Amino acid sequence: MVTSCDERLPLFPLPEVVLFPGSCLPLHIFEPRYREMINTVLEKDGCFGVLLYDPVRKAPADIGCSAQIFDCKRMKDGRMNIMTLGMQRFRVLEYIREKEYLQGYIEWIDDDQIDGALMDTASGVVEVLKDVIRLSGKLADRAIEFPEELPDDPVDLSYWIGSTIYGLTRQQQELLELMDTEKRLQRESEILTKIRKELAARTAIKEAFSRQD
Repeated sequence: MVTSCDERLPLFPLPEVVLFPGSCLPLHIFEPRYREMINTVLEKDGCFGVLLYDPVRKAPADIGCSAQIFDCKRMKDGRMNIMTLGMQRFRVLEYIREKEYLQGYIEWIDDDQIDGALMDTASGVVEVLKDVIRLSGKLADRAIEFPEELPDDPVDLSYWIGSTIYGLTRQQQELLELMDTEKRLQRESEILTKIRKELAARTAIKEAFSRQD
């Protein structure tokens, strides 16, 4: 679902980073072109777009997420540490290269209308995620806490789950681009189930070696 078109947005392509709505993203700004971008953004609405950069294609993805700056610490040499919050997904319609940093005309996008019954589906995905976190903790020999409160809305929950799948940026980008909440949750279940199976096998091997010691 498209909500508006042809808005101009400063763009920040980043390798190995997929930002989801509702997720925090800390950034260290040191390149002159991005210092200029952030200073310009702070003078306006504090919003810019984050896109996953593909080093193979040598181009950013066409779908990303806007980032709202809510904290900025400046250093004497002009560098900045900023904290941002993912806000809304967008699609780039046309890239603009008038400045040192990238800009684009974009349209805002949302999932199609969904059924609230998807919370049952989402709850099943959360249970698989809990297993993944528990097994990860076993392998690392430390407890990993699971958040006590999760988003109530299935769309927001699907974004949150997507943000937890660290190190799989291609899959995260795939999840970000899906326009159907149910399909996103189903895909997350597939990814996490595969991860759980791999972690369970590694945990079994580790425990077998521990018994031999």
